[in-house]
Amino acid sequence: MDPRLARIMLDTGMATPLYHQLAQQLGDAIETGRWQAGEALPSERALAESLHISRITARKALEQLAQRGLIRRTHGSGTFIAPRFNEPLTRLSSFTELLAQRGFTPSSRWLSRRIEMPTSEEAFRLGLRSNARVARLKRLRLADDVVMAVEQSCLPEYVLAEPEAVETSLYKTLDERGQPIMRALQHITAVNADAETAALVSVPHGEALLEVTRLGYLADGSPAELTVSYCRTHYYDFMVELHRGR
Repeated sequence: MDPRLARIMLDTGMATPLYHQLAQQLGDAIETGRWQAGEALPSERALAESLHISRITARKALEQLAQRGLIRRTHGSGTFIAPRFNEPLTRLSSFTELLAQRGFTPSSRWLSRRIEMPTSEEAFRLGLRSNARVARLKRLRLADDVVMAVEQSCLPEYVLAEPEAVETSLYKTLDERGQPIMRALQHITAVNADAETAALVSVPHGEALLEVTRLGYLADGSPAELTVSYCRTHYYDFMVELHRGR
């Protein structure tokens, strides 16, 4: 038996159903890192035999974990721990950099890349004149082929005149063009997914998402990037280190 399964204790005398007990304990093990992202979880049959439960109980527990976004089930391949994205709030990094550092394979699925006129809100936040245009990018952000977020970026045309040039990392593209984002202000809030966004990230309409708004600045202090990301809460953690004052 996998020693990690030996820690799981199921109590038939409890009012809580066995499948819920199993899902909770497996979820805790995943959250605390006993199973790592990308690692295979025991099959329904293995769980049933190791824990002396029915396969139906094992299946319902795995279904709960899948609904929470902790695992992904691939027909014919098995059940795998889904990636989680832990982002420190005090360090400015791109999505691509952070995932690569954690051993995931980052990718994007482009929805649109074009030059357009900005909205009044975008023009105000980016300090643009009335006749200015912007590069608008919209894409799905993936880690190991799992959709993590929908991301919409808006940049002045003078910063990014060719939005099609961005292949994977926006920040890398800006660095190569001598227009690096040096600092950013980021705002995080909870929102309910509208119908379009829910369909893109494969969650029910109205489910809670994290809305992360980032306003990035060039070295001279001018605003140059307005990005709004809608993140699946199951996959995202934001971390900040706090110090007690003396």
